[in-house]
Amino acid sequence: MNRISSIKILLARIGRRAVLFLFLGFAVFPLGWIIITSLKPSQEIYSFPLRYIPSKISIEGYKKLLGFAHFGVYFANSLGISLLASLGGLIASVLGGFALSRLRFSRVMQGVLLGFYFTQMVPSFLLMAPLFFSLSKLGLTNNRMVLAIIYGTTTVAFGAIMAKSFFDRIPPSIEEAALIDGCGPITALFQVILPISLPGLISIFSFSFVNIWNELFLAVMLMSSDTKLTVPVALNSFISKAGVSWDVMSAGIVVALMPTMIIFAFGQKYIVAGLTEGGVKE
Repeated sequence: MNRISSIKILLARIGRRAVLFLFLGFAVFPLGWIIITSLKPSQEIYSFPLRYIPSKISIEGYKKLLGFAHFGVYFANSLGISLLASLGGLIASVLGGFALSRLRFSRVMQGVLLGFYFTQMVPSFLLMAPLFFSLSKLGLTNNRMVLAIIYGTTTVAFGAIMAKSFFDRIPPSIEEAALIDGCGPITALFQVILPISLPGLISIFSFSFVNIWNELFLAVMLMSSDTKLTVPVALNSFISKAGVSWDVMSAGIVVALMPTMIIFAFGQKYIVAGLTEGGVKE
């Protein structure tokens, strides 16, 4: 009987791992195919029958990408805007989440929290037209700083909700002890509470950065100068009536994925810990 149970447990483990490997294949295959396509000679991309492995490694797609208009400028624009907006949104999220956590029984804070939840249900497309007309009348379109501020504000509601869940896990007695030792409320927050909440802060920053880095529609709508465009807008411009330059498009996607892959590679431990710590029932 024990042997039969052991066999069942072994088969169950094999089945789970097979399913996980299947999902892994579905997840990794598109990325792998893009990387392979970016390294193919241009004639092999459109060859028939399809060549899965290139006959030789070619970096022509990357040369075309770097020689295309101002792609280096686009990359710098996206990086600067994403970092500035993510950091600004993180600061606002931390302050808002801390207030929501420590003043949870205040009716005003309860109303603010409900408002934050409500903003997560409103489609962003509904806000684009009035936002564009308002900024146009104020002469604030085609401005990278304005775009960064808008991106930062869009992350505050979700970030504050996440930050609140992290701060709820920290006993108020730790903060009270810091106040007794002579710290002010702001000093206690930045020197005592935030170091404990580091995994949560990295989680908020990472998700904000990835969402801002990949955003397309606001950048297309608000930015018109060629030297102020972002990477998603540049990639979208590779699609024309004549077709798609798949070698350049694939190379651009690989380059565009690098910042987000680096963030998740170095911050994976903190992100998982932050999501685990924040996933508590109030």
